[in-house]
Amino acid sequence: MPIADYFKPIEAWSADQVRRFLREHSPEEYNLVDVRQPAEYERGHLPGSRLIPMAELETRAGEIDPSRPTIAY
Repeated sequence: MPIADYFKPIEAWSADQVRRFLREHSPEEYNLVDVRQPAEYERGHLPGSRLIPMAELETRAGEIDPSRPTIAY
């Protein structure tokens, strides 16, 4: 499955919109993907996020549930 199939275009959300979404939904309802580098992730990340660096997205896309909304940061 092409990587584009895992992400549906949406308008960019503000930090407040993302916080509201995360607060109003169970972690089982969405994918939270941190696309930064491992050292950045280690310095701090959102609870429940999965580290998949941007350069690895195409090869690791199968780890993302395409039936759930995906928030990548």
